[in-house]
Amino acid sequence: MYYQILITALLPVAILLFYIYRKDKNSPEPTSQLVKAFLMGILSIPLSLCLSVPFEAMGLYSSIVTTVGESIKMAFFGAAIPEEAAKLFILWLVLRKNPYFDEKMDGIVYAVCVSLGFAAVENVMYLFMNAEEFLSVGIARAIFAVPGHFCFGILMGYYYSLAKFYPHSPKQNKTLVLVAPVIAHGVYDAILFATDVAVGWSAILTMVFLYFCYKMWRRASRSIEEHLQRDKEIVENI
Repeated sequence: MYYQILITALLPVAILLFYIYRKDKNSPEPTSQLVKAFLMGILSIPLSLCLSVPFEAMGLYSSIVTTVGESIKMAFFGAAIPEEAAKLFILWLVLRKNPYFDEKMDGIVYAVCVSLGFAAVENVMYLFMNAEEFLSVGIARAIFAVPGHFCFGILMGYYYSLAKFYPHSPKQNKTLVLVAPVIAHGVYDAILFATDVAVGWSAILTMVFLYFCYKMWRRASRSIEEHLQRDKEIVENI
């Protein structure tokens, strides 16, 4: 049963890693560097606790959610801000002296590897905590949670590359490296948490959640294509 849980938890992560690897077809990154980014992404889990635990102690959120307002605070201060900040710090460590970070698409690839390192361990933990119904939980998380972290990583990597390769571009790009994934992650979790407490609105919130996931995936796909096109244009002009 343990092997079944591990396979169920890690299979969607592996599929998305393979997907982003194949997308980076112009100049693929060394496998060793991607493995390093993935493994370092795992470290973002304990690192995120360095923010979420103090945030809770300061009363910025409560782990016991009973209202929509508490859902929003929990989503942002308990998850989105600490987790995305931790991922960004790890991404910075991975890329700050990385000689292979020479294309805009690379920022997305590395950010996704870091984000999926986080998602892999989180998924394993969730499924083991729900071992009796791991298959249904695993399928739901394979459809939503893991792709969610995938999209958050794409947003972070997209703006990270813009900030690096266009240093004189609007300062908002540097801000959006963190703000964009935090907003996406926070809204994602806020809707989910609110669905659990606002029972009378659960059907509507579920539809809103599905629409948000669809739009987030479209935005992530567009970000990939934009950076691939930018890299292609540079190669053609050489």
